[in-house]
Amino acid sequence: MIVWFRDDLRLADHPALAHAAATGQPLICAYIHDPHAAGERAPGGAARWWLHVSLQALEAALAARGGRLALFEGDAASVLPALVESTGARAVYWNRRYGAAERETDGAIKADLRGRGIEVESYNGLLLNEPWTVLNQSGQPFQVFTAYWRACRLKGDPPTPMGEPERMIFQRLPAAAVKHAVKLDDLGLAPRAPDWSAGLRAAWPAGEEAALARLADFLADHLDPYADERDMPAEPATSRLSPYLSVGAISPRQVWTALRAAEHGKPSARRSAAAEKFAGELGWREFSHYQRFHFADLATRNLRPAFDAMPWRTDPAGLRAWQRGLTGYPLVDAGMRELWHTGWMHNRVRMVVASFVAKHLLLDWREGERWFWDTLVDADPASNPANWQWVAGSGVDAAPYFRIFNPVLQGRKFDPRGAYVRQWVPELAGLSDALIHEPWKASPRQLEAAGVKLGNDYPHPVVEHELARQRALEAFAKTGKRKTQEG
Repeated sequence: MIVWFRDDLRLADHPALAHAAATGQPLICAYIHDPHAAGERAPGGAARWWLHVSLQALEAALAARGGRLALFEGDAASVLPALVESTGARAVYWNRRYGAAERETDGAIKADLRGRGIEVESYNGLLLNEPWTVLNQSGQPFQVFTAYWRACRLKGDPPTPMGEPERMIFQRLPAAAVKHAVKLDDLGLAPRAPDWSAGLRAAWPAGEEAALARLADFLADHLDPYADERDMPAEPATSRLSPYLSVGAISPRQVWTALRAAEHGKPSARRSAAAEKFAGELGWREFSHYQRFHFADLATRNLRPAFDAMPWRTDPAGLRAWQRGLTGYPLVDAGMRELWHTGWMHNRVRMVVASFVAKHLLLDWREGERWFWDTLVDADPASNPANWQWVAGSGVDAAPYFRIFNPVLQGRKFDPRGAYVRQWVPELAGLSDALIHEPWKASPRQLEAAGVKLGNDYPHPVVEHELARQRALEAFAKTGKRKTQEG
């Protein structure tokens, strides 16, 4: 019996593995890497590294239990049937995927194998609610998050997560299959020359145990202040679970159940408010996957057609300054440097830097989304484009385009002491809290005392805020929308 692992690199709450193990039949655990999968984007550099170390952790977990992870490379529609034939397997179990190309691939494989007399079973291991189970009264997909999430909540809590199978019998891979298997290093997922992943390795221990430990730490030490501090990038107030969810080292059901246990185990009004806010973030992840299911071209098409008329600019120099964290706006630059060093960025800052692309630089949101796709450890084919469309105003239930984040005001509000900026933009560390978010307002004497020479140690702003704001509103007016708002 074959268990086909994909974006579910864990042993607990793995429905396909649990049901396969319950049969008592010997298991072959397989992972197929297809770098050229039709209709799917190849993972970016940071996500490839994360996949490498996550597979490495799964290999170790299976080995500790007497098994192994059989790795293959190529077209799953060819590799999986060949593996079935070479092993004599009579059943294949997997957890479902929800992208259009993924569903098409899985459907074709399922039909092919069943046509050969092979049992094929699939399960939900990725979401709290599968996308087709939550529709409005007209039988259509929701396009407003609050209505969608309300409908999800009315369905009740998700099923209790399954534990790791108590007993797993592993089948030795026969010689006919061994000759087609590959080693993890052969997949070329990890960078070698040069190896730029040191910052990522320091930030992200991989695997299921690390994911569960991070969840436990968050719930024990950071849940209570979550609602109050989640927008403060200098505070350790967020769960940092997104990379683990992206590869399935932990499931959303595990997170949900642990969250509810923590809420009710030590009840208070503050904890309940924090738990509800965090539950909503799980809901937002669900809504992103929901959008990807119902709008297959989420990463390439404006979901609001009016944005097809947006006169986006072409500005390679501005884009490069943004990518390198050299825009001259300290909060933006801190976020972009955090991203480059760790493969992750605080969510509040993600919104600010994305707004900067679409509104200050007036660049197509897809330019920024592609950079995030390449540099985020938690790059996710649903959350990444859905959030970029939300910030740009081009998606369903999106923030209005005329909501233009002022990076200075955002910095003052959410990093008032400049701790986040000082960590990631150390050349500005000597400036006072009052000047750290707008160093161009410092006097020559203040700059000299801080050891900063604008234009040399740190750049002048690539665009003046009011000019950028007016330019963005004028561009937006060409789509037929004329309201204004600033935050």
